This record gives sequence, C-alpha cells and structure tokens, in this order.
Amino acid sequence: MAALSAWFWNERFWLPHNVTWADLADPAPGVEYPKAGHLLSALPLALGIFAVRIFFERCIASPCASILQIQTELSRRAQPNAVLEKVFTSITKSPDSRHLEGLSKQLDWDVRKIQRWFRQRRNQDKPSTRTKFCESMWRFTFYLCIFIYGIRFLWQSLWMWDTRQCWYNYPYQVLTSGLYYYYITELSFYWSLMFSQFTDIKRKDFLIMFVHHLATISLISFSYVNNMLRVGSLVMCIHDSSDFLLEAAKLANYAKYQRLCDFLFVVFGMIFFVTRLVIFPFWILNTTLFESWEIIGPYPSWWLFNCLLLVLQLLHIIWSYLIARIAFKAIMRGKVSKDDRSDIESSSEEETETTPRERLKTASSRGENGSNGHFGSKSWSQNHNNW
Repeated sequence: MAALSAWFWNERFWLPHNVTWADLADPAPGVEYPKAGHLLSALPLALGIFAVRIFFERCIASPCASILQIQTELSRRAQPNAVLEKVFTSITKSPDSRHLEGLSKQLDWDVRKIQRWFRQRRNQDKPSTRTKFCESMWRFTFYLCIFIYGIRFLWQSLWMWDTRQCWYNYPYQVLTSGLYYYYITELSFYWSLMFSQFTDIKRKDFLIMFVHHLATISLISFSYVNNMLRVGSLVMCIHDSSDFLLEAAKLANYAKYQRLCDFLFVVFGMIFFVTRLVIFPFWILNTTLFESWEIIGPYPSWWLFNCLLLVLQLLHIIWSYLIARIAFKAIMRGKVSKDDRSDIESSSEEETETTPRERLKTASSRGENGSNGHFGSKSWSQNHNNW
C-alpha cells in the first residue's frame, strides 16, 4: 500500500518542477493550502444534502405542486403473472414478435393481450408528473442558490477579472474559506446525485449519468488536490449559469404554463450557447492552455487537466448541436417531436392504446388546436440535469 500510495502521489506528476509535497505541507501560520484529506468532508455533507432534499421535496415542493394542481396520475396496474413478470425483469421490457409468440403459446394468451400487459407494466413504473415536479424543484433551488453564491464570491475575486491571477504564485495560493465552501458544496451535491440515482426515477440513461457524475466528481477532486481551485471555480460557475433555467423550464412545463416554459427554454438555450461555445473556450481554455503555459509551464497533471477540459468542450459542442436541433424542429414543425439528447425523465415511453376512431379524433383536434409555433411538446424538458 505504501508503494502504491507513493506511486499515485508522485510529485513529478502532480506538481510543477522544483515543487514538492513537503513545500505545501507546512505553510505559514494562518495559511492553508488544499489537501486531499479535505475531500473526505464532502461525503457526510452529501448525506446531509440528500436528507435536506427529501425534506424539501416532501414539505416544500409537494405543497407547491398541490397549489399548482399537479396531481399524481393513477396508472392501471398489470394483472399479476409470474411468467410475464420474470420476462419483464430478467429479459426484456419490450418483447419482440418471437418472444410474444412464445409467451402466447406458453400462457395460451392472445398476442395483443400480452402486448397490453407489457404496456401496462411499463406504465406502472412510470413516474408521475408530481414526482418529476418535486425533483426538478429541488434541483432548481440548489442550482440557483449555488450560482448566486458562486457569482457573489467570484465577483470579489481578482481572477474573475484577470484570469492570469489563476497562475501567479501557483501552487502557493491560499485556500480561503469562501473558496473551500464553494468547492466542497459542489462536490457534495454531485456525491448526493450519485447516491440518489439509486432511489430516484429510473432513467433510460442511468449508466451514462452515473459515469457523468463520476467524471464530474473526479474533475472537481483533481483540480482541488492540484490547487487549481481558482480556474476550477470559474468552470463551475459557468456550468451553473444555465442549469437552473432548464429546471425552471421543466417546472413551467409540468405546471402547464406553456408560454413561460417556451420563454425559459429559449433563455436557457441562449445562455447555454454563450457560456459553452464562447466564454468557456475563449476565456477558460485560453487561460488553462496559454496563460498557464506562459506563467508556470506544462507538467504531467497540467496536460491531463487540459485534456479533460478539452473533452468537456467537445461535449459542449455535441450538446449545443442537439439543443439547436430540437429548437430547429420546433420552429419548422411547430412542436418538438423528440428530444434528441435522451428521454431521461421517464422510465418508459408514454404509451396508450388508441382505436382508429380515436386516432382520427386526435388528428382532427390537432388541426383545430395546434401549438401555434410554441414548444408544445414536453419532450425537450425530459433531460438531465445536469448538463
């Protein structure tokens, strides 16, 4: 273990040339540098945030949902059947024709009856609008509060106005209490998201979001240990700037305030494009790649940190393209037909059985009551937070 620890914390990887861990271990009185041990405090705080979230959803968000008349939908439960339940949980939730024919022979059921059972069973697990509203209200509240805290803190910081300050006297940069609380709170929140994934709505991209949260935690932890907190705080603030707007748009969508929902989505998209495609590459990447090279020079962990930021920028481009694609479809068709990113707000596609007469009636009503160019579909709002 000692050899493994020595290999992992190799000074030649983590620190600039001619700097050792011993140089950072014994600062002057009243001076504190970031230490890896500080990150452990994020774990109990994450449990505390998770507990606060449960209280918030039950005692604050749920009454708000009642005021807005957002009720829990009652779905028809599937008839208990051990054979079909085993197939549903162990093999597939949407059986193909081969499975359907085999089950039909085994149970002596009509194929349509089996299809109906699987449809009801999927919808049985589908979360209610009220549940989604409460989750989004919690995320909206946190994102808004942490963004306000971050922007107020950074407004008084030198590196907010001159990014070269991120690298002067590096790595001997003092850890202030405000910066510590900002970092540990963000880290704790993402740990709480990791925990809550196992109790939240089961989303289609569970694994993808799990990896996303893990990557976020790793990047925050890496920059903390490496004392790149100044530029790291800028990165966090940029990402927090649009997250609360997306959650606000979801809340408006669940409450059926469609025009407000459309407006918030447009504002979210504009801020997302500006922060991810303009500010991040021309402000953040400029200082991490060029200004830092000029002031402190490259070293192994510097290369890794910048590679991670470049990967993040690639994701920004992909997400921006998908958001623009949704908006373009909305303008051309008058509504959003499908969220190209991921349907992560529900565990199954919304399915209903319709007769030919009902389909004709639906088509007729669409002609009379169109969306008039608004983002009339709820699909765009079915997205992860967190970007």
